[in-house]
Amino acid sequence: MRHKRAIPNRSFRISDQIQRDLAELIRDLKDPRVGMATVNAVEVTPDYAHAKVFFSVLVGDPVESEAALNEAAGFLRNGLFKRLQIHTVPTLHFHYDRTIERAAEMSSLIARANSVRAKDDEDSRED
Repeated sequence: MRHKRAIPNRSFRISDQIQRDLAELIRDLKDPRVGMATVNAVEVTPDYAHAKVFFSVLVGDPVESEAALNEAAGFLRNGLFKRLQIHTVPTLHFHYDRTIERAAEMSSLIARANSVRAKDDEDSRED
């Protein structure tokens, strides 16, 4: 029974380690299209063959960053191979993560709705 609980924990540890190591390796990339990319999350398949790497970009074009990172995936995987102590280093698949962008949009919409509501409340009190 104990073995079944260890596997998800191992998967989490490996995903976490890949995320940290990729952050360093990406910083060393010379491709200007990468911009200021931040690795937000890594999801590894149960067989460790593939990893979805979700990233955001502080400075740069998300589409160009995604293309550049996917082009550098083999190089980055090779860098991980030298750092990780596992048999199978997953093939990396980079995906632009719009979570932060969507959160900012939502905050803006909520702020706008609240300001409209406050103005409506003011107008109704004046009547």
